[in-house]
Order: sequence, then structure tokens, then C-alpha cells
Amino acid sequence: MSLPPLVEPAAELTVDEVRRYSRHLIIPDVGMDGQKRLKNAKVLCVGAGGLGSPALMYMAAAGVGTLGIVEFDEVDESNLQRQVIHSQADIGKSKAQSAKETVQGINPLVNVVLHEERLEADNVMDIFAQYDLIVDGTDNFATRYLVNDAAVLLNKPYVWGSIYRFDGQASVFWSEHGPCYRCLYPEPPPPGMVPSCAEGGVLGVLCASIGSIQVNEAIKLLAGIGDPLVGRLMIYDALEMQYRQVKVRKDPDCAVCGENPTVTELIDYEAFCGVVSEEAQEAAAGSTITPKQLKEWIDGDEKIEIIDVREPNEYEIVAIPGSRLVPKNEFLMGNALQDLPQDRRIVLNCKTGVRSAEVLAVLKSAGFADAVHVGGGVIGWVNQIEPEKPVY
Repeated sequence: MSLPPLVEPAAELTVDEVRRYSRHLIIPDVGMDGQKRLKNAKVLCVGAGGLGSPALMYMAAAGVGTLGIVEFDEVDESNLQRQVIHSQADIGKSKAQSAKETVQGINPLVNVVLHEERLEADNVMDIFAQYDLIVDGTDNFATRYLVNDAAVLLNKPYVWGSIYRFDGQASVFWSEHGPCYRCLYPEPPPPGMVPSCAEGGVLGVLCASIGSIQVNEAIKLLAGIGDPLVGRLMIYDALEMQYRQVKVRKDPDCAVCGENPTVTELIDYEAFCGVVSEEAQEAAAGSTITPKQLKEWIDGDEKIEIIDVREPNEYEIVAIPGSRLVPKNEFLMGNALQDLPQDRRIVLNCKTGVRSAEVLAVLKSAGFADAVHVGGGVIGWVNQIEPEKPVY
């Protein structure tokens, strides 16, 4: 599907800009006109993390005139494996500030606008309204649905990307010309069903593969060239080195862009997606202990069985002393219940407390009424009890 250019061209390119972008200018499909459109473009990148890093760097190099960055987090050492816009010296620094410095180091001609705040329903419309195109680098479902709905309501196109372990996806959503994200995923997955990158991991270089595809699509939309990924989902398997495409049709019954939309204004996206299921929330109420409480139980020789519900590779990195590994799926399948001791209190833990809460709900329904889980998980344990141990 060929689409008209998203922005008008700037009046001119300076001598410095002609020299800098000369390899673009000699491409017939881009040329002076296309580069002037890039110069005049205003693109917002949501997130300066795994996908935002290559996206921002290559958009800056390409000469996108104004780059906005929405980011509220700080640089952490675990980010550096994939978030190449940040460096060792940036640890502890605002990700937005760090990203801006790198972008300006790549191309000082780019105007960088920072939005150092969490993207939420009460600010997204004002922020998005300032830009021609959105590049979505988010890593959670609540923000993805927020980005989609705001883009539809404002009639803004956006380039979407997703990464997990060795798998990546990318598409362009623009309700005026094709489907939106809700046409592809009408409902979020059940809480705890799809692990985040923080739980499941991601191959660092996968971010570059998907992020560069996002920039490629952004350039095509801005300059009005090529065939954008509107109505197509690109799926990349890095292990098998395979790309495939799936057609995505506009859903006439879509809740936000359909013929009779039911979502006509922004909603509570945390509630819509749910970080933890209602069953897990109910199970954890009154059955959550702190790492310090667990330490007191261990030191007092309380009759407890500490069970770690993470995956084996996570358990190898760091674990609470005396804990036994039984992955979450073993409980969901029912295989682990018969091996649980009846004469000791079960204490569950995971990385941060989300998965252990889900398993706690299973145990409660199976009759283990006094079972508890550790709020904050092994990360909380390390931070409060054994700070010399690593976190991930």
C-alpha cells in the first residue's frame, strides 16, 4: 500500500546538511525532497530502552529534524546488554538525558525534546499532538494499548515493535489506512501468561534488528516512499534466521477503530491489562511476607519450605538460601502439588513477587491455607538482606 508523504518538505537543506546526508540524496526514491521531509518531521519515540536505543540513534543519523523522547527511568547496569544508546558512565543517570546526549553526539542538527515522565492517560494526548509520527518502543501491554488508543483518537500513525528472547515483531498501525493494534490483539493476554523481557530475557542484538526495521518504516512514512507495513505483521525468528509476514485486516468490530467503537476515550489501562490476576491478588492479601520476615523465620528455625518458582537459568544467577526450585509451570500443570510437604508452611518466591502470587493462588485453592509468598521476591531479598549478591 503506497501512502502519501506524512510531512511537507522543509524550505531548504544547508550546505552542511547536504554533505551529511549525501548518501540519502543520491538515492532517487529519497533525494532532496525526501530529505527535506525528514528535516521537517517531528517523531516521538516512546521509551529509550531496547527498541528506543537503535530507533533514536538511526533516526538522528537519518536527519529527522525533531526527536521527542518519553522516558522516566534511570540507566541500570542490566540495561547495557541491549540499550546501546547508554554507556557505563550513564549508570544512575536519567535515560532521557543520556539518550539526548548520544543523539546530539551523532547529529547536533537534530532538535531533541524530552518528556521525562511516565506516559499515562492524562498526558498522552497532549504529548502525541506535538508530533507527526510515533515510534513505540514500550515493553508492557498497558502502555501498548494506551499508545494505540491515543494514536487512533488523534489519527496518528505509529510504528510498533516487540521483542522477546529470540523473537521479534513489527508493524505500522494507522487506523485511517488500515488496522490498529487492537485489530491484531483485541484483548491483552491473561496476567502472568506472557513473561516480560525482565522475566524471560531478550537477545541484545534482537533490539537492533527490530529497532532498525521501525526506523526504516518511519522513514518510508515520512518521505512517502515504498510500501509501509500497514496491514502486515512482520515476524522475525533470530534463531532460525527467518522472516515471515502475516496479513492483518481492519476489524469492523474493533473496540476503538471499528464501525461502532466502544472505546471513545482513554481508559484505565493498568486495570484493563492487569499485572496480576484477581485470584492472585486475593491469595496474596494477608499472605505476603517481606524478605526481612523470611530472614527472621530462617534464623528462628521456623518449619518452612522455601520454594522458588522461577526458571532454572534464573535460579542459577541468584537464589534465596535454602530455597528449592520448582518452576511455576509445574504448579499450573498440577505436577508439583503432590510433592509439597504437609508438615511445613510453604513460602513461595520468584523474581519480584508476580509469579509467586499466581502460584500462591493455585496453592490456596488446593488447600494450603497457610502458604505465603515473598513480596519483592529475590530482588527484594538481595536489596534488603544480601546486597553483595547479583540481581538481574
